[in-house]
Amino acid sequence: MQLTEITLRNGVWQGRLTGAPDTGAEPQVAVTWQDRPVEGVALTASDQPGQWDLAVPVPAEAVADGVQTFVIADADGERLGTFSLIAGAAASDDIRVEIELLRAELDMLKRAFRRHCVETA
Repeated sequence: MQLTEITLRNGVWQGRLTGAPDTGAEPQVAVTWQDRPVEGVALTASDQPGQWDLAVPVPAEAVADGVQTFVIADADGERLGTFSLIAGAAASDDIRVEIELLRAELDMLKRAFRRHCVETA
């Protein structure tokens, strides 16, 4: 089986499970966070045979400082995929945050340079 991420919206991570045996039975999927099972995981049949839509509600306590990783596995314990949330202090060290800060500083410098050119012309 293969898991493809679709989106994370309104506190629910969504993905599509493909390659499930076409037995008509719902595949067994377990989602864990900090080695604890996540409650409310929903698996619904897709329009295509052998495809299932997976919805994982992110627990409120998982929205916290640091990196929070969720592991999605099949009934045999084989990992199908993961997704992570990054927030707080850990996010400040993330390269994407640094790039956004550099972009903001560059925009500020461009405005100041243009203003300087107008004033000295």
